[in-house]
Amino acid sequence: MRPPISLIAAGTEWVVDAIGCEPDLLRSEEVLRHLFDELVRDLLLTPAAAALWKVFPGEAGVTGLWMLQESHLTVHTFPEHATAAINLYCCAERPEWDWARGLAHRLGATAVSVRVLKRGNGAIAESRSPWPRNRPPSNSRVG
Repeated sequence: MRPPISLIAAGTEWVVDAIGCEPDLLRSEEVLRHLFDELVRDLLLTPAAAALWKVFPGEAGVTGLWMLQESHLTVHTFPEHATAAINLYCCAERPEWDWARGLAHRLGATAVSVRVLKRGNGAIAESRSPWPRNRPPSNSRVG
């Protein structure tokens, strides 16, 4: 018999969409590096390795990934849609960051959507999942 599941908070995830950005800024690895540096500094994050960058050819955008001791920070840019998609996951609480101000300053964003997700099995109490709260559906494969 399995031991009872303890409710734990496994962190917070920020899913951020920056809209109306300047396309040239979304194609610039340098601009995105500065954004990552600012986030890491302001949110007291700790890089676990060097950031990885892929600059796509022509008019396409940039993808960046920075593994953190706290988890990860990613960005995918879409200059053709004037949009950047940013994901930050942290396993510990972080100070607030003004995403709208920061992304307007760095990327020229005219609108910013921020979704904050609490992660871990403790988040099940807040979920509207169709699963029973104590186990996944019988036809799923977990683990």
